[in-house]
This record gives sequence, structure tokens and C-alpha cells, in this order.
Amino acid sequence: MKQAAQHNRQISPVHRTKEQARATYDRLSRWYDLVAGGFEGRYRDAGLGMLAAGKGDAVLEIGVGTGHAVVALAEAVAPAGKVYGVDLSQGMLAASRARLKNARGVEKVFLAQADALQLPFADASFHKIFLSFTLELFDTPEIPLVLQECQRVLQPKGRLCVVAMSRAGRSNWMTSTYEWLHEKYPQYFDCRPIYGQDSLEDAGFHTLRVEAASPLGLPIEMVLCEKP
Repeated sequence: MKQAAQHNRQISPVHRTKEQARATYDRLSRWYDLVAGGFEGRYRDAGLGMLAAGKGDAVLEIGVGTGHAVVALAEAVAPAGKVYGVDLSQGMLAASRARLKNARGVEKVFLAQADALQLPFADASFHKIFLSFTLELFDTPEIPLVLQECQRVLQPKGRLCVVAMSRAGRSNWMTSTYEWLHEKYPQYFDCRPIYGQDSLEDAGFHTLRVEAASPLGLPIEMVLCEKP
């Protein structure tokens, strides 16, 4: 039954390579907030609220982008906590470092270029992990591998929050249009809607809370879950 359910949850593949993705985000890093920051910010902040990082937590963000969430997490866990962030793009990491210059708790933030398929951290290193508009950038076979890495580096009863475009529910014209753009212009529309909650539960996480939104008809899913 589970295999049948997974078969029915088809999502579009990712057509660009990791090298192409790195180059694209290096180019976009200076302008990313103008292009996507307004759309993503509200839901990123909602996800951070669900994750509720607190003083003393060790937190990992996968896909730091231009650093908005890293700054918020650093302020939330200060003074005793630590925040680690990874991104495939050196341009995005540079943007994050620039934003961190005036942030409180910056001395406890550590950024590195890395692929989430091979996180450079020991087992059970973190209390909490955050991904915002990142999981849907990975190709379909890679999504469970990324979540397996999250399981590995998260402590027992640790929490993971994923904010992502959602394929759950009925398809609409906006979802279909976005998937068409993803198919035709993978360099510019490299992410696509995915089954976030289902993927997390397939990976062994326990769902604690789900919030949904549909800006301009494009479904967004915010999922808070726990490692058993």
C-alpha cells in the first residue's frame, strides 16, 4: 500500500545539474531578495515561528540563501546557542555573511559550503533543523536522502521544520503553470511543488503541526515534525 501511495505521488524531476544550480545562485545572490524575497519572507518567518528555536539550542539551516533565517535563529538562541548554516552557493553564503555583520550572536554562527546529501556534521549534533524553500530544489530521488541526513544529524526528539511549495491536494492552474515553467526553463524555475509532509513521514519523522497557505494560488506547506 505504501509503495502504491508513493507511486501516485509523482512530482516533476529536476533537470539542471548541481553545478548549474551553484552557478545560477551565485549569479542571483545579489538580486535574490528583489526577485523572491517578498514572496518567501512571510512563510519563512511563519516556519521559524513554528520551529521556535530557543536559548541554548544548536540549530542547523540547510539552504541559508541570503541569511534572513540565520540572523533570526542567531538572535533566538543567543547567548549560549549555536547556529550552523550550509548552502551550495558561495554567492549566497557571501550574502549571508554580509547580513550577519550587524546581527546579535554572530560569533556563534558558522557557515559552510556543503551539499545536504553529505552534511559535514557528526550524528545527533542538533536540537533543530530548518529548511525554507530548499527541499523542493533537490531531485526526486534525492529528497529522501536529504531527509535521511537530517535524521542522522538531529538529536532524538529533535525538531525539523520544512517550508516548501506543495503538490498536496488538488492541482490548479497556478501549480500546472509553475510546473510547465519548471519543465521549459529549469535554469530559472529549478524548484517545483513537492509532497512535503508525506516525504517527511516516509523518512520516519512524526508530524506535529502543518500549516498551509496559497499565495496567488500557489500552495505552500509548512510542516513541523519530530525525530522519534
